[in-house]
Amino acid sequence: MLGGAGSPREMARIKLLWMTATVAGLTNCAPNDTTSVERFVATGELVALSGAAAGAANACFTCHGLRGEGDGAFSPRLAGLDAGYLERQLIAYADGRRDHPQMGYITENLTPLERRAVSLHYAAMVEPPNGQGGSLVAQRLYHVGDTQRGLASCASCHGERGEGIGPANPPLAGQPAGYVAAQLDQWRHSKRRSDPDGAMLRISQLLSPAESAALGVYAAALPGGPPSPKSLGASPEARRGDPRSGASGPPLHVPESARAAE
Repeated sequence: MLGGAGSPREMARIKLLWMTATVAGLTNCAPNDTTSVERFVATGELVALSGAAAGAANACFTCHGLRGEGDGAFSPRLAGLDAGYLERQLIAYADGRRDHPQMGYITENLTPLERRAVSLHYAAMVEPPNGQGGSLVAQRLYHVGDTQRGLASCASCHGERGEGIGPANPPLAGQPAGYVAAQLDQWRHSKRRSDPDGAMLRISQLLSPAESAALGVYAAALPGGPPSPKSLGASPEARRGDPRSGASGPPLHVPESARAAE
């Protein structure tokens, strides 16, 4: 529910508008000039810095950094990612196809326009420098795959330099190694189900946790490159109910004890 006048959500929005007006005053705007304030809101920067109705404690920059660089661990870099891809992920958090309590709360408190604005804000940022490292096993899996297991190379979708191919396949270069490994684990346990073709579900179940961790380290060290053409497309309703988005079988590398615990 959006909430009516006097609701916590509405009060939070009133407070947010007050904060915006205060920022305008501090930047010495003319008394009747709202141009800079409107620009601030329109770019999504206000959402990123304030958290909008989700509150300041949930502001995007607190986990993803002021430059969208991520935290180097489990919060991904957002800088330079495709705007349409980012918006689709926010929608997936909001409707439960990506399981993350804090992100679910944040996205539920963002309007569709705020989701799009903050996605455009991070998409316009410059990709930060990447790290170094990676094993030969991960290098082969990334660039060649494993035909015996039916594993296509990661590069076939995410690019030889980790730059991403198309709006649906995000760049991996510069992402925190722990985040990449954690997302493969999310796919493996069907806690991330925003893949209509089921490709990542199958891949994650064929990879062992050790291979996933190694791929995270290797992908983080890739140099990246010019991104694919940007897309503003979000997540079409017709695709959200696709049964292929769900789990099709138990993870292949998860111990029986772990499965029973779920």
